Amino acid sequence: MSEPSVNVSNGPSDVNFTQNSCTNFEVIFQDTSDTESLEDEIEPKLKYVRLSNDLQNILLTSSATCIGVHPKFVCIGSHWGVIHLLDHQGNSIKSKELRPHTVGVNQICIDGSGEYIATCSDDGKVFIHGLFSKENSLHLNVGRLVKTVALDPMYYKYGANRRFITGDDKLTLYERTFLGSLKPTVLCESEGLVRSLCWGENFIAWSSNIGVRVYDITARCSLGLIKWEEHPGISIDKFRCNLRWADSRTLLIGWVDTVRVCVIRRRSNYELVNRDLPEYLVDPVSTFKTEFYICGIAPLDHQLVLLGFPKELDENQKSLRPQLYIVEYRDNDYSDVCTDSLSLRGYEEYTVNDYHLDVLIDENRFFIVAPRDVVIASPYDLDDRIQWFIQHNKFEDALDILMQNDSRHIHRHTVQSVGIDYLDHLLSREMYDSAGKLCMKIFGKDSNTWEDQIYKFATVHQLRSVSPYIPRTLESKLNPHIYEMILYEFLKLDAKGFLSLVKEWNPKLYNVSAVINAVLEHLLVCEIDKNLYLEALAILYSFLQRYDKSLSMYLKLKHKDVFTLIQKHNLYGVIQDMLIDLMELDHKQTIALLLDKNTISTDKIVEKLRPTELHLYRFLDEYDKKNPKGKYHRELVKLYAIFAREKLLPFLKKSDHYPIQEALDICKKEKFYPEMVYLLGRMGNIEEALHLIINELKDMQQAISFCQEHDDPDLWNNLINHSLDKPEFVNFLLQSIGTYVDPTVLVQKIKNGMQVPGLKHSLVKMLYQYNLQVSVQEGCQKILVSDYFNLLRKLVRTQQKGLSVSEEMVCGACHRMVIEKDPSRTTNITVFNCKHAFHEHCMPKIISRCGICYPLDTK
Repeated sequence: MSEPSVNVSNGPSDVNFTQNSCTNFEVIFQDTSDTESLEDEIEPKLKYVRLSNDLQNILLTSSATCIGVHPKFVCIGSHWGVIHLLDHQGNSIKSKELRPHTVGVNQICIDGSGEYIATCSDDGKVFIHGLFSKENSLHLNVGRLVKTVALDPMYYKYGANRRFITGDDKLTLYERTFLGSLKPTVLCESEGLVRSLCWGENFIAWSSNIGVRVYDITARCSLGLIKWEEHPGISIDKFRCNLRWADSRTLLIGWVDTVRVCVIRRRSNYELVNRDLPEYLVDPVSTFKTEFYICGIAPLDHQLVLLGFPKELDENQKSLRPQLYIVEYRDNDYSDVCTDSLSLRGYEEYTVNDYHLDVLIDENRFFIVAPRDVVIASPYDLDDRIQWFIQHNKFEDALDILMQNDSRHIHRHTVQSVGIDYLDHLLSREMYDSAGKLCMKIFGKDSNTWEDQIYKFATVHQLRSVSPYIPRTLESKLNPHIYEMILYEFLKLDAKGFLSLVKEWNPKLYNVSAVINAVLEHLLVCEIDKNLYLEALAILYSFLQRYDKSLSMYLKLKHKDVFTLIQKHNLYGVIQDMLIDLMELDHKQTIALLLDKNTISTDKIVEKLRPTELHLYRFLDEYDKKNPKGKYHRELVKLYAIFAREKLLPFLKKSDHYPIQEALDICKKEKFYPEMVYLLGRMGNIEEALHLIINELKDMQQAISFCQEHDDPDLWNNLINHSLDKPEFVNFLLQSIGTYVDPTVLVQKIKNGMQVPGLKHSLVKMLYQYNLQVSVQEGCQKILVSDYFNLLRKLVRTQQKGLSVSEEMVCGACHRMVIEKDPSRTTNITVFNCKHAFHEHCMPKIISRCGICYPLDTK
């Protein structure tokens, strides 16, 4: 089978990307960007912990050359050929220090279960050590430089042939035979030394001097060669090729300054039909170049972690710090998510091949190895993120994490603990309102925490800031002393706020008597806002049911909440002596209150209001609208005469429940002539009434209407006689009375020689009106005569018509048939137009109308 070739472009030589700085973590790494304020720092992705304890002492006398990691332990290979087994805190595992080699260890490989360790070295030896059993341990002397070794991930399983692979100038597979002997098989010759090797389930990847090959261990065939571009002035064999299986089908390659992500995929049936090709092929899905040399590569979810070595040197021609990058990769490009510069011990003296990167993929833990240092990087967990936000005063972000995630995944922080830290921060910044809002959000109805933390506001005299947010329900109320402290602070510093809290808070939250005493003491020394404190005092007294004091406070303040207090607590029985004060405060509300409940007798109210006629008028006026029975009409006549003249005349006309003479006397005293005219008319003194209209009101139209209303000839004569000496009145009468009286009477009484302005016009109008009246009368006469004759003719025709008599008709008196079949019993009958019939002898002789229709005539 021929080996297929895989040609892959290295991508553009220059890649533009932005470095996102994270933050300093002790001395392990530093920002790569300029110094920024804490508020502008970006949340880091990784946290770093230096592996210390026994490892620190080991690296004082030795240098690390490679690393192998397993969830259970860590293996460090030294330049002395020693293998150190450590736990993940850097503590040596007793009796587990191995000395299989005489020179530096090139590679360490651990099987899937963590039971076997394989190592190789330039001393030509391959060493496989069983941690729990010596049965399958192995010491193999190849006799050549062995740069790399890989254990079958299933090496620990019985029946797996205990396979492993070594790399020198060729790739060799070793496996146990049926009889237990070791059988070597050369899988592939190498172009130069095999410098890197990585086994992932069914596929093996290794690097030679010209590129990377992938081998299908199941089909025992090569899937192709990924050739690596030569770099001008750089020999790629001077750089370690970094290989990593992200999963069983994804291979990560980092070599020199180029990264390739390859996917092993199955060929389609169409591709396999006529060609002798492997079942699988290598498909490079992303290739890009970096601005640094690559020391290691590993997956992080859908991103890559790259250990980079700067291409530049410092001003002393020393190496710069290595950097750990998290990148998002695309087809031929990438973007930097996070970049951390690592301050590893002795970094100035190291080269690119001195650094190693290994990973526990399932745990996302990255092991960064330098000759004198080992650092573990891992993504921030929720607790780490919360801690970072707290350290950088980003408490809102920390609280969001706590509230949006399951508390079972967060072990070191709670909403309350972070909230308290945030509260302290806000108070230190004098952000008191924000601190108050935070308390409601964090503490909720936890009374114990509220009581513990609220004293922080008290020490800085800012209880007012937290007052809108403290629990106010009786189910979650705090110690009464807390509410009293807040009220006392408002009492001293904010009168309006104090009054507002007294109105809003349930009085059961605090000791009302204690607050009243505090208010009374404050009033003794207070010079401003006294009315606000008195109003609050009125409310507090009402809480103690001391309504007399509460009402007196409101009335003293002239505050309309007194009506609400009366209605709410049904205090109608105690306001009799306060009616005048209440009327002066708001007569409309007072009257509505009195008329709505009727708890105080009307006589009592009138008695209390009588000293103040205006209040009495207002009450009786409204009372009469609801009770128009005339009980207080006598008083209303006088009150309307004083306060509402416009209402007097309509009232006099509609009512019959007042003494007319007394009303007339009042009107005479006040010279209310229209009212006097009406009252005189009611009393029958119409002539005096007419005299007032003519001489006082000088209203001829009203005089004519008055005469027309009473229709008295003597009254008309009096009107004419009163008007004869007044030419203007004569003129008006000539134009107006023609339809009411004979105008000749007025004309005959006019004195000869009297100058009457507009006389001609008035006479013409009078004659026209008179003629019109005569014409109307004549027309009416004609209509009446016509109707008379028409009705007479109808009556005659009706009388002359005959009436039919049937056999069914009965006598209206005796109720026998009117037509007898027996001739001897026949008699005369009388039939009326109403169809009732009677025997002649059954009817009284003097009756001329039907006895049924007119029964009274028969009596």
